Amino acid sequence: MHEVTTYVGVDAHKKDLFIAMLVGDGSTPVTWQVANEPQAVRRLIRKLEREAPGPVRVCYEAGPGGYALQRQLTTPRVACQVIAPSLIPRKPGERIKTNRRDARKLAELFRAGLLTEVRPPTPEDEAVRDLARARDDAREDLQRARHRLGKLLLRRGLHYSGRNWTKPHRRWIDSLAWTQPAERVVVDDYLLAINHLEARLIELDAALAEIAQTDPYREHVGWLRCFRGIDTLTAMLILAELHDFRRFPAPDALMAYLGLVPGEHSTGEKHRRGRITRTGNALVRRLLIETAWHYRHRPGVGVALTRRRKGQPGRVIAIADKAQQRLCRRFRRLAELHKPAPKIAVAIARELAGFLWAALQPAPAPVPAT
Repeated sequence: MHEVTTYVGVDAHKKDLFIAMLVGDGSTPVTWQVANEPQAVRRLIRKLEREAPGPVRVCYEAGPGGYALQRQLTTPRVACQVIAPSLIPRKPGERIKTNRRDARKLAELFRAGLLTEVRPPTPEDEAVRDLARARDDAREDLQRARHRLGKLLLRRGLHYSGRNWTKPHRRWIDSLAWTQPAERVVVDDYLLAINHLEARLIELDAALAEIAQTDPYREHVGWLRCFRGIDTLTAMLILAELHDFRRFPAPDALMAYLGLVPGEHSTGEKHRRGRITRTGNALVRRLLIETAWHYRHRPGVGVALTRRRKGQPGRVIAIADKAQQRLCRRFRRLAELHKPAPKIAVAIARELAGFLWAALQPAPAPVPAT
């Protein structure tokens, strides 16, 4: 006998959850509101299991609340999915938006199979991802703090002839004489913030490097380090953000997820392609574009890359060598066509994502001897 499935849409907010429940093929959803608290969520689960005649499927939009609600709602009878909000179908003429309408809309579209699921990370993967993002936040804060001091020096007409933020540059800043006491206070405050952020960055880098030596990251970090321009830190940031390459069935899916594919607006006989979509994970997209600049030089395996490749599988090294040969050649060819350098880097990053996907696929099982 066919089981009747109950579909539930949840419009989740910080304090409240707005629920819409559709039983089977019913046309009118039942709606109500509960508090977004663990005890209220447990009562909600018991109510769904009590009133639903069969399995229960729940969905809510991904947002600042993260995946805590998904983990609370998941039981042997209740399956909860997190939905990509940017891919929810929207009616152009719809002008009324309320919490209950959003919950009903989620339930109806969920039953119709028109929603795209976001694959949630495990609590362990999410913790490492938060560490990676904390490191990136510290890098951004350090950059801003340095810019503040640099702009102050620029306003005072002070220029350093060498490379900024090296040891000689710091000694030059310390040797500057300030006639106004307030200026000395400002400079000392900026330097204190810079020193603090540099110490934070060192500690976070050390924590990521330590995690990179443990399972399940050790093997994949070693594989990614076989590629030109990718060392431990970049490899850990990529793995922490993507957390499971198996969810991408093909390299094209990974490129699209990272927003590295061109947008398209075609109709009839007209085919128009524009700039990249910039959807998905911005951090990994930026890391790949930064890595792509390493391929503007001619192919080669230096001392550092040779050291990183020591003891790694030949299959991965072969993919990395193929990537280097192709991407360096393509970078030069596009440069000869006078393409803008930033566009070339984006094109190289898109292809590099495909090579990384291929390298991180499980090795084929050996064929038994006959």
